[in-house]
Amino acid sequence: MNDADPVSLTPNAVAVLKRRYLRKDASGRVLETPAQMFRRMADNLAEAEKIYDSRADIQRTADDFYGLTARLEFLPNSPTLMNAGRELQQLSACFVLPVEDSLRSIFEAVKHTALIHQSGGGTGFSFSRLRPKDDPVLSTSGIASGPVSFMKVFNTATEVIKQGGTRRGANMGILRVDHPDILEFISVKEDPRELTNFNLSVGVTDRFMRAVLSRRPYDLIHPNSRRRVRRLSAAYVFDRIVKAAWTAGEPGILFLDRINRDNPTPALGPIEATNPCGEQPLLPFESCNLGSINLTRMIRQGASGPALDEEKLRRTIRLSVRLLDNVIDQNRYPLPEIKTITQGNRKIGLGVMGFADLLILLGIPYDSEEAAAFAERLMTFIHEEARRASIDLAKERGVFPNFSRSIYAARGPRLRNATTTTIAPTGTLAIIAGCSSGIEPLYGIAVWRTAMDDLKLTEVHPLFLRTAKTAGIYNKNLLARIRRRGSIQGDTTIPKEIRRLFVTAHDIPPEYHIRMQAAFQKQTDNAVSKTVNFPEKAAPDEIRQAFLLAYRSGCKGVTIYRSGSRDRQVLTCTNVQYC
Repeated sequence: MNDADPVSLTPNAVAVLKRRYLRKDASGRVLETPAQMFRRMADNLAEAEKIYDSRADIQRTADDFYGLTARLEFLPNSPTLMNAGRELQQLSACFVLPVEDSLRSIFEAVKHTALIHQSGGGTGFSFSRLRPKDDPVLSTSGIASGPVSFMKVFNTATEVIKQGGTRRGANMGILRVDHPDILEFISVKEDPRELTNFNLSVGVTDRFMRAVLSRRPYDLIHPNSRRRVRRLSAAYVFDRIVKAAWTAGEPGILFLDRINRDNPTPALGPIEATNPCGEQPLLPFESCNLGSINLTRMIRQGASGPALDEEKLRRTIRLSVRLLDNVIDQNRYPLPEIKTITQGNRKIGLGVMGFADLLILLGIPYDSEEAAAFAERLMTFIHEEARRASIDLAKERGVFPNFSRSIYAARGPRLRNATTTTIAPTGTLAIIAGCSSGIEPLYGIAVWRTAMDDLKLTEVHPLFLRTAKTAGIYNKNLLARIRRRGSIQGDTTIPKEIRRLFVTAHDIPPEYHIRMQAAFQKQTDNAVSKTVNFPEKAAPDEIRQAFLLAYRSGCKGVTIYRSGSRDRQVLTCTNVQYC
């Protein structure tokens, strides 16, 4: 692809790039075009080739990376687009920081959080090691204020820091379900003024879930002494989680034992936390670099219509894995501890976006058996090809340094990267790529989107517009109805087969949201970002059933959102009662 060729971008994509991604001068004037941004990034990431081969054709690799991204076939996480080839050079989106039970550790973590947010990353924490509220502090003869009070310190710090001038700081706060302060943690965000810069998830164990299902009590454990503090009804605590999620959309749930069964380096310690959207479990101080393939660009015209272009997808996977591995070497890490463990494990997270659009192009309804089966086959292909690419890189560059302490040391394969696949939410990346987000269904046929705090974007789905025009049903009245409702279900002026194909998040039963997440999770190293959407009228028991189904289906976590349960939401349709 020639640099002079225009990058094909939607007006919304251009607005997003100008707002946060393109280089600017001190007065805020944009200094580069989107094509120049992709070239800046590609040239910078190609320089890593010299580390492993002094005779490497750097220009050819840079051109390959440029074409891959400028054609919108693949995009790395936002900090890589924003910062590669610039002074900041911080390229990771996902970080986890440890919080130990001392004031020194807590405020060191606050400082480290500030540095990471300033550089464009998001942070996740487990607060499970902090002593409970009202616990004696022998060194000062005082009493502890508990994890939730210290989370508010992190929240305030985040409030006053812009991430590198490009993104508002985001945090994930996690507390184990057996921590003595779990009930306070569960209910804290029922007050919408609290912890506004945090997503919250309860870290649940298999033991707790078995107690829920058998309606038995379980133990709350002091994090330091490991002694039982009290017993609670597991069903009661689960009910409290359900109620809070119904009321405020939080907390979500992380299945910690399931996450740790897939921990590739258990000798380095257990995984206790994830990044802010929950798809990337990480060890303390670990960071990860994510990227997503735009599935709408992986289509070929077959004899019987559109089909998945597996050869193009294979080539895209292999080049994307190479690019993400180069990011690890080109990255300027905010802390030496982060550099050590990130380069030691070399985790990458290759995922997808545009999945809902792909199903539409292939004529497959999202909420169908065919879609779930297709999702599992697709992710199997991506996962296997990403593994092969990592094996080939290991032959060329060596296995990841902590390989001998990993689960692969005894049984293989010899990998360059401890993990290779992750399904990220791709919020702004999907806007840039002009496709649907991650593996989510369409939120609405017409949506009003708030991007990056205050950028208001509207869109009527382009595939629907194309389909309506081809079917001869497009007119101004149809457009007005869609903009009022967001969904086309119940509109009998639209052919049934079109309505069946263009289902939206709230048209789809929660069961199918979970089944889709589980289908992708089966073939994903890390985890899957997926929201289970509920209409405003949904009952708490529907939330309960979604949580239980996610546990039974092999998901590593689950996030639900009932429309109208927060004052501010990123995606809306005009008729909130319907959406």
